[in-house]
Amino acid sequence: MYRYGTRLTHRLIALVLAGLIGISTPVQACTNFLLIAADGTPVYGRTLEYALQTQSEVVVMPRNTLFVGMRANNAPGPKWNARYALVGVMSFGQPFVSDGMNEKGLAGGALYFPDFAAYTPAGEADPKTALAPWEFLTWVLTNFATVAEVKAALDKVTIVDLPTPVVNFTLPFHFPIHDASGASIVIEPIDGKLKVYDNPLGVLTNSPPFDWHLNNIRNYVKISPVNANPLKIGGQTFAPLGQGSGLLGVPGDPTPPSRFIRALGYVASARQAPDGPQTVRLAEHILNNFDIPIGFISTGEKDGPLEYTQWTSIADLRARKCYIKGYQDQVLREVDLNTFDLDAKSLFVAPFRSNPTPPKLEFGKP
Repeated sequence: MYRYGTRLTHRLIALVLAGLIGISTPVQACTNFLLIAADGTPVYGRTLEYALQTQSEVVVMPRNTLFVGMRANNAPGPKWNARYALVGVMSFGQPFVSDGMNEKGLAGGALYFPDFAAYTPAGEADPKTALAPWEFLTWVLTNFATVAEVKAALDKVTIVDLPTPVVNFTLPFHFPIHDASGASIVIEPIDGKLKVYDNPLGVLTNSPPFDWHLNNIRNYVKISPVNANPLKIGGQTFAPLGQGSGLLGVPGDPTPPSRFIRALGYVASARQAPDGPQTVRLAEHILNNFDIPIGFISTGEKDGPLEYTQWTSIADLRARKCYIKGYQDQVLREVDLNTFDLDAKSLFVAPFRSNPTPPKLEFGKP
């Protein structure tokens, strides 16, 4: 049984979130998208940015894992057994994931959604079906196989405004969900209800809400991967300087609206790869453009925390393979869900590698 609520858990989350409260502004950057290979294989990519170490680990959660949610004052919340195994990333030693894919190819993430996430008040929800924000994604991935199943089940559950243990702080999330057919949705807690959007674009970042991002696309409809034609004025011809002139105006800053447009531009214009493995590499190339080094984003406070890309994940939703790399080791590491005992009685956990020295290039013998 994996339960939230031990004294050690409380102390750990208290220390972590005490830091988060003081730096609520910078912990907002995540980028998520879905690519479709020519053979129909969906490949999901995502970055996670935070301003302090999340102590992230890669985890495989077998079928029948028992989850017991936690309510206020350490009271037990809803219980469920995992119908499906999953691979994902958990933080602070807690058995819930902020990103993952299950054995059926359903994948998703918890992306920061500050200023707009509005959950159901805890006192107004049925405690048997009320999930804390940090529990919701794990509940989705351990119970459902497709986006359609998730949509059909959302009226049977609520996400409640529940501060994480000890510290009075509720984590604001919204959730992109994708499946092995290529279907995508976005789930957002708005005014105490779960609002669901179909997402044919497959892209999501952070605040504002998803429908705002869709409207914002209208500001960039002139942008094209095709170079601009030379311009003639007063008998003079002015040709573009270099390549990429059709993309002038694509926002390059790390704010969520700008990252949404930039990610959409890459997803819409990148040449389609033929299959899953090559689409994984394409996703990696795109995600490299959203990598934030330490120091690029700052609150301006002396010795203040600095947000950066802590890890990048990619998942082939048909092959059931996940690929992970961390800040200190920029080499993708494969986790093949098919190679695990998915009926095991305990979690499989692996830390992110720390390898600041690049591996040596091997030469053949002359």
